[in-house]
Amino acid sequence: MAQALWDSAASLIAVTEKHPFLKSMVDGTLDLENFRYYAIQDALYLTDFAYCLRKLGSNPNIDGADSERLNELARGAEEDEKELHRSFFQKWEIDASGATAMPNTLMYTSYMIRVVTTRCYAEGLAVLLPCFWVYMHVGKCMLKLREELGVTVSRCPQFDAWIDMYAGEAFESEVRGYIAMVDVVAKQADRETLQNMEKHFLMSCKLEHMFWDQAKDLMQWPDIEGSVGKHEDDKK
Repeated sequence: MAQALWDSAASLIAVTEKHPFLKSMVDGTLDLENFRYYAIQDALYLTDFAYCLRKLGSNPNIDGADSERLNELARGAEEDEKELHRSFFQKWEIDASGATAMPNTLMYTSYMIRVVTTRCYAEGLAVLLPCFWVYMHVGKCMLKLREELGVTVSRCPQFDAWIDMYAGEAFESEVRGYIAMVDVVAKQADRETLQNMEKHFLMSCKLEHMFWDQAKDLMQWPDIEGSVGKHEDDKK
């Protein structure tokens, strides 16, 4: 049943797997500044993603094994994935403790949290699924491209570490387990719930793409305070 969600987003995923940010990681042309920006934003995202997993795991109506699995995935997001980011920050001597979520980060996390906290369990599972499945998919696409390019390309070690994590067997095992959970609830869902699951899945796929757009463009919040000050000066 989860495959139907994936198939509904096939055209978008086909575009995402060729995203310039991802391709430039593999061919070594991505500017390190863009990757640092991405790593900081992804660390912020993972905090809210882990919260959403724990929120789903606290549902009293789900199987105890599923609850534990969701909490394990939350720990994995915070310990394994964020540990990769922390190693980057240590290497680059970056203090990300005061980092601000940029527009697409906030839009994505806000959408996830709203669905997880206000909609049913099945819809909550669906809205988080792209973060698992799309990352595994693009990781494997990037691994294949890396193998095709061979030793002719020199890459930043952090790029290879990122590819290795998301294309790796450990992450794939987590993703397959999560997909199986979605399959179970989808088989039990009514038509309206299935439609909402597809809507949330598609939206998160779009937001995944926009998350990489944001890093490619180094998106910033508009300087509203500066604009207000300028307008005030113009009035004088």
